[in-house]
Amino acid sequence: MKCRLLQRHLNVGFSTGMARSVYRRAPLWRLLLCAICLIPGSQGCKSAHDERASVTITLLDPGWLERGFLDWRNHEMEQFKRETGISVKLLPAPETVIDQLALWRKLLEAPSDAPDVFAIDVIWPALMAPYAMSLDSSVTNDTAGDFSFLLPNNTVNGIVVAMPYHIDAGLLFYRTDLLREYGYRAPPKTWGDLEKMAARIQKGERAKGNSDFWGFVWQGSASEALTCNALEWQAADGGGIIIEKDRTISVNNPRALRSWRRAARWVGTISPPGVTAYREWDALNIWRTGKAAFMRNWPTGYLTSRSEGSIVADRFAATLLPAGLAGIGATMGGSNLSIFRGTKHPAEARALLRFLCRRDVQKARAITTSQPPTFVDLYEDAEVLKANPHFAELKNLFLHDLTMRPSGVLGDKYTEVSVAYFQEVHDVLLHKVDSSQAGEKLQAELIHITGFPVAGATGK
Repeated sequence: MKCRLLQRHLNVGFSTGMARSVYRRAPLWRLLLCAICLIPGSQGCKSAHDERASVTITLLDPGWLERGFLDWRNHEMEQFKRETGISVKLLPAPETVIDQLALWRKLLEAPSDAPDVFAIDVIWPALMAPYAMSLDSSVTNDTAGDFSFLLPNNTVNGIVVAMPYHIDAGLLFYRTDLLREYGYRAPPKTWGDLEKMAARIQKGERAKGNSDFWGFVWQGSASEALTCNALEWQAADGGGIIIEKDRTISVNNPRALRSWRRAARWVGTISPPGVTAYREWDALNIWRTGKAAFMRNWPTGYLTSRSEGSIVADRFAATLLPAGLAGIGATMGGSNLSIFRGTKHPAEARALLRFLCRRDVQKARAITTSQPPTFVDLYEDAEVLKANPHFAELKNLFLHDLTMRPSGVLGDKYTEVSVAYFQEVHDVLLHKVDSSQAGEKLQAELIHITGFPVAGATGK
């Protein structure tokens, strides 16, 4: 403290009586120490910022595998270092959720390899709770977002284990030029409308010689991506969410099974036969080359659709998914940020978490990358809406109609349930079994995995 006091007065010269007084009273060793601090380039006295400059923390966040997004994330890391002096090393991650979960567990179970800060999928809080630091108000205040479902989703046994980073929900991307050409004034409102419009546009485009043009591309691989898609189909038709909040198994019901049959009808008709192997980037690659009229994907697909080399860059828009008998069934996606409970740099890790979740940082990220923020008012921000017109619809979806996967009631059993679910739905899409057989088999599997009872008349 005395060193800083002396330096402050020396900065204005030695003319004041206080500076002379400090010099007269200070012991010789302290004066020498302070003199060293004042030597340009000296390492004898470091500020908190200087001390942080020697710290590098690690961040494990798969992000979105697109050049524009990756460049922006590097920009954020540079901004963070300018503000704090802390360096961040980004760790590589695989593409799929199942592979990511396996890697996260491997790293977090070996403290020497564990990242200081790590992103977790919205379905992972219970799975990651054993590795995550408890977060108190010093972190959650002003950075937790204000959608009502965010903090509860990240709370396990009363402990906040992660901060909301961004939200996602399935969207429908559509070709504005083709809708106009074929006489449609608006995108499809229902799944039935989508089938008809996709078939008509596909037929017309192929008549022009575009033999590899398709009406609708989506994610049908046996993966978590299919769990999200299939849940959207069945929830929209009133078929429930696989396992309900009251811990009853509802999936084997007529409305859910009918939604699977409808999707199976798309394969090879309005969707490519290979759609049963598609993940997010497979669908995007076809969409960006102008070979599809409609695509289901996540909001960040908006960035990729506008990026350099995209045929559809100025010929598309995004909107909410089509509705079914019960409304829209868009699945909640997104990511949260946790701090490894064994980190050697807790203060720096907290600083990074607060920075990445900060409102102004989220706003800039939303404008540049189309990643939906966790603050409600940003969905009404003029700059954000100019870059992402569909955010106005997303706000209402997030406030009222979002479909949640049953990870909250399943905890660490969610992954096993999801695998059983997407494998049975995948067999229906491949026409290996009919939906009734798949529903019966899945119900038996879920009883075995969870021990939960079957719902009475749920979804019927």
